[in-house]
Amino acid sequence: MSTGNLYDLLRRGFPEDLSAWCIETEAGRRYDWSEVERTSAALANLLVALGLRPGDRVAVQVPKSPEALLLYLATLRAACVFLPLNTGYRQAEIEYFIGDAEPALVVCAPENASWVEPLARRHGVSHVLTLGSEGDGSLLPAAAAQAQQFDTRPVDDAAPACIIYTSGTTGRSKGAVLSHGNIGSNALVLHHYWRWRCGDVLLHALPIFHVHGLFVACHGALLSGSPMLWLSKFDARAVIERLPRATIFMGVPTMYVRLLDEDGFSAQATRSMRLFVSGSAPLLAATFRQFEERTGQRILERYGMSETVMLTSNPYDGRREPGTVGLPLPGVDLRIVDEDGNECGAGAVGAIQVRGPNVFAGYWRMPDKTREEFTDDGYFRTGDLGSRDASGYVSIVGRSRDLIISGGYNIYPKELELILDGLDGVAESAVIGLPDRDYGEAVAAVIVPAPGARPDGSALLAALKERIASFKLPRHVFVIDELPRNTMGKVQKNLLRERFARVRPDRPDQPDACSG
Repeated sequence: MSTGNLYDLLRRGFPEDLSAWCIETEAGRRYDWSEVERTSAALANLLVALGLRPGDRVAVQVPKSPEALLLYLATLRAACVFLPLNTGYRQAEIEYFIGDAEPALVVCAPENASWVEPLARRHGVSHVLTLGSEGDGSLLPAAAAQAQQFDTRPVDDAAPACIIYTSGTTGRSKGAVLSHGNIGSNALVLHHYWRWRCGDVLLHALPIFHVHGLFVACHGALLSGSPMLWLSKFDARAVIERLPRATIFMGVPTMYVRLLDEDGFSAQATRSMRLFVSGSAPLLAATFRQFEERTGQRILERYGMSETVMLTSNPYDGRREPGTVGLPLPGVDLRIVDEDGNECGAGAVGAIQVRGPNVFAGYWRMPDKTREEFTDDGYFRTGDLGSRDASGYVSIVGRSRDLIISGGYNIYPKELELILDGLDGVAESAVIGLPDRDYGEAVAAVIVPAPGARPDGSALLAALKERIASFKLPRHVFVIDELPRNTMGKVQKNLLRERFARVRPDRPDQPDACSG
């Protein structure tokens, strides 16, 4: 089905009474639905007044705020292309994105204007405005003079709506161009699949420069006319305080771990909740079970990526399996293939490929890379390795680049991590491959100890020997305080590989290594 301009699709979900509240900030400031309509119209008129045309890019690196969300909606309405940038990016990274995307407008935090503006001007950007966490900066005063009505520009489904840059952990960051149709079709599927309904209230604690917080969370609420309790950042106690007023919460696994660390997180605190969603990184089965024991509810885990929005989900009504990301969503065609391109049987590990209306058409100004990432019959190569059980539930084994090939054997880190995470004294783990002159790669396990524990490398290896083939055994075990993660909670294994790359098999006495 055609969705047209994504804003028009979302606008159809607004409640009949536009004076009802739409967003409530942690300070208690409320925005009603008419304010969303009027302010996004004024901002869209500002974009037009600045000379932006359909297809022009709007690069945005600002703190999370309701006004930042309204700027996104305004960009859609003006048929421009929204480019959200992680607030953690530094000058060299921002210069790359601006140089690559060539935006017509850059909006940054007021405190960053001193270096963003000259950088943007150097790359020929016509306009630079600012927006702070409290709505301060030059953007809103500039929009105040504009009319608060705007006829949303019509577009077809293929028109670009957003460019989401990949993390760039290997090589050059790529801009995934998502169309109005890609994002809109996925929003409609999730609206029905997760049973969004009148009376829902979303507790929003995610960043909005990412697919999870912007597309999955915000679009779900807007499309169903559901208000949002808005936190500028995740804080476990602030979330627990607001849970009795909410019905839906979306988070990354780290957030659920932090909630479980709080004594006040209980079945009583979650009594009004009907749905907890987890994504952006693997959820440990132990966390899933602990959450269920504490609250009586089962977290719904799903799987998606920047290039495709959401692909799979555990069912709303059916069986939610810990350690899996559920079943392909309606309209998503997912297959798992071996190295020869043949579909794998149940339980076999292979490369995940997908196709559907939610899958992007390609990377920004990278036609060769785009062709490389699609098969001849139109499937996108996700770069993820996974398997399906007999019931069709998908499990993610890891990224293909994380696959360890040691002595000619394929070793899947996730298999070892699941075992390690279940051992006494281990809070979590990451398994990586390190250069090895004899085997090509040597398996290394990086361990975060449980509170008060002091894991022994020899004991961990002995426990592993009882469960896995000897060629999979780690040749190095390291204990560190915390795994490096990006803002969405994904473990940055590239940083671990860089940190421990100096280790060699003939140097077992490395200072970071446990015995063994």
